[in-house]
Amino acid sequence: MVAVLFKTCRRPGSYVGCMALKLGFIGIVTRDMRSSLEFYRSLGVQIEDGQDSAPHVDAKLDDGVTLAWDTVETIRGFDPTYTPGSGGHRIALAFDKGSPAAVDAAFAALVEAGHTGHVEPWDAHWGQRYATLLDPDGNSVDLYAELLEN
Repeated sequence: MVAVLFKTCRRPGSYVGCMALKLGFIGIVTRDMRSSLEFYRSLGVQIEDGQDSAPHVDAKLDDGVTLAWDTVETIRGFDPTYTPGSGGHRIALAFDKGSPAAVDAAFAALVEAGHTGHVEPWDAHWGQRYATLLDPDGNSVDLYAELLEN
């Protein structure tokens, strides 16, 4: 007797439409948990207090997506060859701030708090107010909002 562990498709080699794809979490590897959590708290992520020295932290966003942080040491605990990336970001997190004014205010507040502004707020040709910061590990964090029509 053979157990079927997953649903297969009618078209060989394609799983599109056959298995539900659900994002479980977005993982951030950090060299400094305290600094990373401070940045994301300043951005508005609700992170429980008392976790600044933890090896792993989870925080659920309002839309249900979970952000998770692991220290480099935690990752090396199961992947001893892990080397943090360098030379620019490979993925970006983008947060909808709801209004152009909120993009500007959040960017200014984070820069004033000592975080790194990368691209100052601007009106993008695709119809959004857009800005980019770098988190303490150099990850690109975009802030955006739909431009209001006059």
